[in-house]
Amino acid sequence: MTAEPRPLKLVVLGLSLSSSWGNGHATTYRALLRAFAERGHDVLFLERDAPWYAAHRDLPEPGFCRFALYRDLAELRNWTREIADADAVIVGSYVPDGVAVGRFVQETARGVSAFYDIDTPVTLARLERGDREYLAPELIPHYGVYLSFTGGPTLRTLERRWGSPAARALYCSVDTDAYRPQDAEKRWDLSYLGTYSPDRQPVLERLLIEPARRAPELRFVVAGPQYPADIAWPANVERIEHVPPADHPSFYAASRFTLNVTRADMVRAGHSPSVRLFEAAACGTPIVSDRWEGLDDLFVPGAEIALADGPDDVLPVLNGWTEATRREVARRALERVRRNHSARRRAEELEMCLLEAVAAAAPPRRKLAGAPA
Repeated sequence: MTAEPRPLKLVVLGLSLSSSWGNGHATTYRALLRAFAERGHDVLFLERDAPWYAAHRDLPEPGFCRFALYRDLAELRNWTREIADADAVIVGSYVPDGVAVGRFVQETARGVSAFYDIDTPVTLARLERGDREYLAPELIPHYGVYLSFTGGPTLRTLERRWGSPAARALYCSVDTDAYRPQDAEKRWDLSYLGTYSPDRQPVLERLLIEPARRAPELRFVVAGPQYPADIAWPANVERIEHVPPADHPSFYAASRFTLNVTRADMVRAGHSPSVRLFEAAACGTPIVSDRWEGLDDLFVPGAEIALADGPDDVLPVLNGWTEATRREVARRALERVRRNHSARRRAEELEMCLLEAVAAAAPPRRKLAGAPA
C-alpha cells in the first residue's frame, strides 16, 4: 500500500493572488493553491504590493493559504526564515524584480527552488533577445524544477538550451466547483470571451466575424475590453465590454457554442492551452477552436472539440450539428476536463513535481561500513 505523501511547506512568490485585475495569474494561483492546500499542504503566498493592484483586490484575504504583501526587496527579507525553512519555494513569471527575487530565493532556500512560468513562449522570446525583466539565463540551472504552462518540445528546449535540470509541464486548470453546467436560455449561437489582441484579431475575423456576415440569421457575441472603435461589427454580433469571472459560467451557458482563439506565440510553441478551453468545457459548452500542435493531446477533435481554419469550417458546425451531437460533444469534453484538467488534478501534478525535485535534491544516503552491497 502506497503511503500518503507528507505535508509540504510551500512558499510562492507570484505576480498576484489578491487581484485578478488585468492579469490571468491570480485565477491560476487561486485554483491551484486552493486545491494544493486541500491536500494538506501549508502554503504562504508573498506578493509585491503593486499600486496598480491595490485598488482592485478582489481576494484580499485568501482563506486557503497565508498571504502577505511586501513593498520591496528589503521588506521581502523579513520572510527569510520562512523561505529558508520551506520544503519548496516557487518564484513565478512576471514577478517585479524577478531576477533579484530569484537570486535571493536560490541563495536562501534550503529546500527546492522552482520557477513557475505562466508565460513560457514570451519568456523564451525574451531570453533569446537578452531581456532579463523577470528571469535571467544563469538562474535557470539552479531552479530545481521549471514548471511550464507550455509542454511538448519546449520542455526539451528548457533543459538542453537553457540548462534546466527538470522542465515539467504544469498547464492551467479550472476550478470545477465554480465552473459548472447551468440550465439557461441560449442567447447566442457562437460566443467569444477575450481581451482584444492584435495577433488574435485576424483569427477572430475568420472564425467569428466572417461567419456572422455570411449567416445573418445567427447570433454572435464578443465579450472583452480594449477592442478598437473602428472595428466594423456585423449587426448580428453583440458586444459586451466586460464579463466578470463570477459571471463566466452563465455567459457560457447562454452560448450554443463558444470560440477559442490562441495567441500567436502560443500557436508557434504549441502545447499551450488557454484556461478558456477548460473553463468553457467545464461549463458544458462545446468549443470551436483554432488549430495548433498539441491540442489533440487535450481533446479529441470531432468527438470533444471542433477545429476550424475559416468560416467554411465554422458554419457547418453551427448549422449542421444536431442538438444531440452538440450535447454529446459537450458531455465528452466536460468529462475530459473533470478527469484531466481540474484544479485538483493539477494540484496532484504539482505535488508530484515538487516531491520529485525534493527527492532529487536530497543528499545520497551514506552506506555504513560493513553493510551488504
